Amino acid sequence: QVQLVESGGGLVQTGGSLRLSCAASGSQRVLNAMAWYRQAPGAERDVIATISAGGNTNYATSVKGRFTISRDNANNTVYLQMDSLKPEDTAVYYCAADRQYTGGSYYWAYWGQGTQVTVSS
Repeated sequence: QVQLVESGGGLVQTGGSLRLSCAASGSQRVLNAMAWYRQAPGAERDVIATISAGGNTNYATSVKGRFTISRDNANNTVYLQMDSLKPEDTAVYYCAADRQYTGGSYYWAYWGQGTQVTVSS
């Protein structure tokens, strides 16, 4: 059974940086695409960055140029470097792993437990 363990969240001032990590244990293969989502209070969970097994990346407009997603396939670990943080980045951040396609849509096979990021003004 694959488990995702996130770390690196915390409290930071506006303009600061944080690096989130998400390590997947229990897999015998390189996982498919991985991603970071976030959910602010009262809001939906939204995808902010994805990375394929080959390293292709995509970002939400709100974080493009400030956040960088990367991965270490040897350890099935995905990272999110967050720079120039703003109060509106405050949310619970979740990692998702091993995107699976079915019909015309996709789902994530595994989810992390979430880590809180708070940016003070």
